[in-house]
Amino acid sequence: MTENKNTFGRLLPYLLVGIYFGIIFTKSEVISWYRIQEMFRFQSFHMYGIIGSAVVVAAISVQIIKRFKIRSLDGSEINIPPKVLGKGTRYWAGGTMFGLGWAMTGACPGPMFALVGYGVPVMLVAIAAAIAGTYTYGVLRPKLPH
Repeated sequence: MTENKNTFGRLLPYLLVGIYFGIIFTKSEVISWYRIQEMFRFQSFHMYGIIGSAVVVAAISVQIIKRFKIRSLDGSEINIPPKVLGKGTRYWAGGTMFGLGWAMTGACPGPMFALVGYGVPVMLVAIAAAIAGTYTYGVLRPKLPH
């Protein structure tokens, strides 16, 4: 019983951060199917502004981590290896599949959970499909060209 209580205590901050992000996603309308549809039809800057600001914050955060040699909570060094881009169609194919899934469901993976909490239970189907796709990729990964 003590081990389960200790595990819950360690995971509680992540649960709280997840709930906080769900509230932020909801209030900023990031989970709104209509906002996502507007983005794919180039009718509104709303989603592009949110995604663009997230990219800028991430880029600044990575530079701060690298320049100040910030360590993780357990004291280990944070190593961010450079991304090696390959040739071929895998990036186009993967991006296209992700975009089609996003356009068809009206949600990318993160907000799908917020949508379930918001009262859209049909998103459980999308979550199940995302889990099945991730599992399938994990099984097929050794056989795929990387």
